[in-house]
Amino acid sequence: MLTYSIIFLLLFAIAAQGQEVLKSEAGDAPGKGSLSELNWLTGYWKGTGLGGECDELWMPAADNCMTGIFRLMKEGKLSFSEYMILEEAESTVTLKLKHFGRDLTPWEEKDKWIIFNLIKIEDMTAYFNGITYHRNGDELLIKLILKSKDKEWTEEFRFTKGMLN
Repeated sequence: MLTYSIIFLLLFAIAAQGQEVLKSEAGDAPGKGSLSELNWLTGYWKGTGLGGECDELWMPAADNCMTGIFRLMKEGKLSFSEYMILEEAESTVTLKLKHFGRDLTPWEEKDKWIIFNLIKIEDMTAYFNGITYHRNGDELLIKLILKSKDKEWTEEFRFTKGMLN
């Protein structure tokens, strides 16, 4: 009986871990949520991801949106940055972002954004379609599904709450 209990717990843990980044299906309605449920994201975060040093800054909500910036440094050089908006409308929150090269050349077309629709918010975890933000104390974990031509993987970003100098 103990063996079956251990196997069940291991399978449950593996299944739960596999659910950390959720995906919605085409045509699914976005989840309900508000910016006030994401206040825990506000602040400066410093950490690692994509093989480099990362910074992420989220400003407090104003005019139904939170504005953020992200920076990736590799070997002391700026690799790219992102401009991000968490926007509240019609009882949901949408994450929009654009990438910029070191010289501020945008990766996306002028009127295009990468958009992540909200699936759900549970305490200090926000699940968007393909990306999850989870805060535990002064730690922020972001998991993002990335795709290349023939493969898909989950990239992990680990941050700690920092202070701007």
